Amino acid sequence: MREAVAAHVHDGDTVVIEGFTHLICFAAGHEIIRQRRRELTLCRLTPDLIYDQMIAAGCARKLVFSWAGNPGAGSLHAFRRAVERKGGGPLELEEYSHFGMVARLCAGAARLPFWTLRDYMGTDLPAANPSIRTIECPYTGEVLATVPALNPDVTIVHAQRADAEGNAQIWGLLGVQKEAAFASRRVIVVVEELVDQSVIRGDPNRTLIPGLAVDAVVVEPWGAHPSYAQGYYDRDNEFYVGWEEISRDPAALERYLEAMVYGVPDRTGYVEKCGDLERLRAGSRVCAGVNYGY
Repeated sequence: MREAVAAHVHDGDTVVIEGFTHLICFAAGHEIIRQRRRELTLCRLTPDLIYDQMIAAGCARKLVFSWAGNPGAGSLHAFRRAVERKGGGPLELEEYSHFGMVARLCAGAARLPFWTLRDYMGTDLPAANPSIRTIECPYTGEVLATVPALNPDVTIVHAQRADAEGNAQIWGLLGVQKEAAFASRRVIVVVEELVDQSVIRGDPNRTLIPGLAVDAVVVEPWGAHPSYAQGYYDRDNEFYVGWEEISRDPAALERYLEAMVYGVPDRTGYVEKCGDLERLRAGSRVCAGVNYGY
């Protein structure tokens, strides 16, 4: 992870760490913090704890997003303090709806300049965000909203498994990992385990991101904790609830970063400090095989 971040994440980059509650790569976010990257534009549909931590650590100049919070627990208080200018540097915001962010990544992946959508009617978002514009459909005359393409400098995707070529397989809840990867200039895939190419070829429909789009593969067990990896470990709900109290107190948040991010050399050190993560280990529920013969 140290090598992948050093090579592919630079100061001033536009960075996407995707995963919709599932497969959020905290390990990569922590390494970006450890390497003290600055002036980043952080993009994500749902900025949650990892972006709160990166904002608190001074990594972010701007946040491009569609919803921000600690799911099921409360606010992101480092984010709030930055927006309200109550601590840390100023944070620029660019806000869309969920589908607006999806549309931006779809346009980026298709190498189109913008994407049209029936959205934002009756909302204040276009007034708050001048990048949301309108266009008249040349076929129907209907006025549609538009959002500009998003082409990140680097996208980081956590997946269950990949081979050494970077062919990454994901199952369970999907977000916009594929779109974000195809829209990006550079892609880091982080996986729970590295498998032989025969495993990938034996179940090709599960390959969400092909190796041809990938610049680096990192093997990082527990790399998504406290989010979850279907089939590997469950979401650490206790951590999410506990983050509410930690993030409310700038001193407590700083102590967390010092102990769990700066104070460990890598993810292995983090896992050791977390203690009994085995309590989250997933049981076995294997789906039926598929006959790909012809």
